[in-house]
Amino acid sequence: MAGTYASLARMAQVFVYGTLKRGQPNHQVMLDGTNGSSAFQGRGRTVEPYPLVIAGQHNIPHLLNLPGRGHCVAGEIYAVDDQMLQFLDEFEGCPDMYQRTLVRIEVLEWEGERSAPEETPAADRIVQCFVYSTATYLPEWVHLPYHDSYDSQGEHGLRYNPRENR
Repeated sequence: MAGTYASLARMAQVFVYGTLKRGQPNHQVMLDGTNGSSAFQGRGRTVEPYPLVIAGQHNIPHLLNLPGRGHCVAGEIYAVDDQMLQFLDEFEGCPDMYQRTLVRIEVLEWEGERSAPEETPAADRIVQCFVYSTATYLPEWVHLPYHDSYDSQGEHGLRYNPRENR
């Protein structure tokens, strides 16, 4: 059991809000062991509001790095190893398209293992997670509709164009 706690302690927490969530078009990369290890921990939302927009010719969700504007954004928390974190950096075009930053996330539901016996995030607890947001966006994106959650099949009608179709 101690080995489990030690290995979880070395894993980073990542908050995903778009196509990497369960049931979304790119979720399979989170499950592919050749990319590294990831474990679903729970659901949460950003403590601060951020603009979540769907933009570009492929209708990609983008979290604009403008804290204080928009909505508190819902998503999922994952524990990932260094290999998966490096894969996600490349997958997300970090640092050009997205930048990986630490953001405070309010835990809504927790299913994950704890990193130490006394560290189980309860609902309403705040955790620090890496998130892929962007400060490198077109100026007009600020004027797009802001969303509080993302679903590729959502009422917004903006269907995500998967990478394999581009």
